[in-house]
Amino acid sequence: MKILMFGRGVIAAAYGWALERAGHEIEFYVRPGRAAKYGNAIDLDLLDARRRLWGRRVTGKWPVRYRESLEPDHDFDLIVVSVQHYGFAEAVSFLGPRVGNATVLVFNNLWVEPLVAVESLPADQLAWGFPGAGGGFDDDGVLRATLLPVVFFGSLDRPPTERERAVRTVFRQAGFRLRENTDFRGWLSIHFIQNAGLHTQSLKLGSLAALAGKTRNVREAILATRELLPLVEARGVDLRRHRGDLMPFTAPVWLTAPALAWLFRHFPPMRTVMEAHANTEELRAVCRDTLAEARRLGVSVPRLEAAEPYFTAG
Repeated sequence: MKILMFGRGVIAAAYGWALERAGHEIEFYVRPGRAAKYGNAIDLDLLDARRRLWGRRVTGKWPVRYRESLEPDHDFDLIVVSVQHYGFAEAVSFLGPRVGNATVLVFNNLWVEPLVAVESLPADQLAWGFPGAGGGFDDDGVLRATLLPVVFFGSLDRPPTERERAVRTVFRQAGFRLRENTDFRGWLSIHFIQNAGLHTQSLKLGSLAALAGKTRNVREAILATRELLPLVEARGVDLRRHRGDLMPFTAPVWLTAPALAWLFRHFPPMRTVMEAHANTEELRAVCRDTLAEARRLGVSVPRLEAAEPYFTAG
């Protein structure tokens, strides 16, 4: 399959590498002028946990191909979109007249209504998923990230189409395990507020890595997320359909906080994500957008409000 990764972010690079290793042809779309800046290879320092619980380290230079234009008559079979959530509208506006016959995998954090977010894309050519990976590019341009074994897929209360099943096959054959959710709209909202709850503490401490081993701060992150659950319900999400995903935030905090703090510090795939993840504008924007929605809907979120100075500064 010929696959275009939209942008050259952490998710696009990590999954582009994995999919190329599985036999697919990978290119990256980047803004005009970026290809020369990036060079013809990505320096990798990946922890690949698809087949080993503790992960397999992969290092070296990965030769890549870029393109700075995209015509409607291209021959890509799949376009993977994973950008900062506040940049998604610009991405789909660009792609709308240029999709051609490709399937577009929305592989993205979203807070706006999913169907509104993609209204400029052909509805019958969409697939919905979410990555199980994370990390960052360091100051030397090296991609330090973890590829976790699970990739999340879902639909908006209907069976997957033939195109969606084909995308799932691509990832399954690349060695990923798939987790399905029939209420992906609700799943995306829950994931978003989980991020907001977590970053009330990571922004306060100065980095995500600083959370590792700090049970008290992890406890506060869990409680901040718990306070945000009524906000998700106010948006029309049935939390009963997501009991498994919510377990770390609804179970007794005296049990979950030490367990998560230990994982953040001692489990290598998670530790790599924590250490490589930068305190980017995306983290602050997640918190800001969540708080704005809570205020719009009149939902009380005291812990998120208390953290507001950390995501509005600068």
